[in-house]
Amino acid sequence: MPLSPIEDDLLAPQDWTFPVPIAYGPGRLSEMGTRCAAMGLKNPLIVTDRGSRDLPFIGGLQEVLAGAGLASDVFSGISPNPRDDEIGAGRAMYREGSHDAVIAIGGGSAMDGGKAVCLTAANAIDLWDFDFDKSPPDMTGQPAFPTLITIPTTAGTGAETESTGMVTHVARGMKLCVWHPALKPALALLDPELTVGLPQTLTAWTGADALTHAIEAYSVPGFNPLCDGLALQALTLIGKHLPTAVAEPDNLVARGGMLAGSCLAGIAFLKGLGLVHAISHMVGAEYDTQHGLTNAVILPLVLRFNLPVLGDKPTRMAEAMGQGALSPDAFAAHVESILDGLNIPRTLTEIGVADDCATRIAAKSIQDVAATTNPRQATEAEIAGLIDAALENAR
Repeated sequence: MPLSPIEDDLLAPQDWTFPVPIAYGPGRLSEMGTRCAAMGLKNPLIVTDRGSRDLPFIGGLQEVLAGAGLASDVFSGISPNPRDDEIGAGRAMYREGSHDAVIAIGGGSAMDGGKAVCLTAANAIDLWDFDFDKSPPDMTGQPAFPTLITIPTTAGTGAETESTGMVTHVARGMKLCVWHPALKPALALLDPELTVGLPQTLTAWTGADALTHAIEAYSVPGFNPLCDGLALQALTLIGKHLPTAVAEPDNLVARGGMLAGSCLAGIAFLKGLGLVHAISHMVGAEYDTQHGLTNAVILPLVLRFNLPVLGDKPTRMAEAMGQGALSPDAFAAHVESILDGLNIPRTLTEIGVADDCATRIAAKSIQDVAATTNPRQATEAEIAGLIDAALENAR
């Protein structure tokens, strides 16, 4: 069957400028050498996670850089849920190697870790001074942040266009957000070919992460038509392409649609997120669970908890996903059917979370910044009830 014009576009190179320079298109990793050279870079540090260190795209990136006369090294000491003690090791490698940029490549953990390394690489400021809940450090008299380039290899995190990164504070057992408004990616490169080798499970889990971002961002109250429009367009792309990307892993159109949808959803949540992420962050900090999978298990319960205050938003989300004007309850059921089709487990206990953690996780979750933008404000006891329900049967 011939491709539609929109599907054809997903196979063609596209350059976008909002909110940072974005280069989209299959095969565009091959441009990294000339692009880095044009930025005046000579020796970038590639930051990735342990699981990605030996994957072909790391060696491929180094070959492309070498072909343009650039040196590089790889720091791969990042866990699936990045830890603050790992960021210091990355900073040390950056300095010892006299690097001049950070290329964060991989899934969400690699990009969060790379951004945290970038925040601290050129200065003596403690990582936790960049805590999102604090006033950002005054950088007057400090060296400029290194050039930051982001290359996602999963279609889920949407972390490629901002400086925010989630890092586990080991001493507190909490996942916290670090950032600085002066740090922005100089380039986000979206190459769907890099996602083709992703296992079916990770395709589903990271895709569910993107779905969660779009739903939570659109559900956040307040007037932000830019973020709302992006969230709805993300839902259109994700609703159409996620099942195909899982069922047909070599389908480059579906991979491209998911990568673009994930990016849009990531920009949309500049508006905020909600209780799915507030809970998931703290579960991940304690139990090192995969973030997208954790979100997917929690999403149905939080969505139904929020329905009474969402007005016509569920209907608009259903329409964006090509389902027509569903009722709020029917939209929630549609989301649950998508997750079932992706073989998402129905309980947190199935992914290794202890069945007695609800009170402890709730006490941490209510402190998460994402809890403050959930459309329905929840007490600590209500959050504990949601966690208990997710431990027993989320849908």
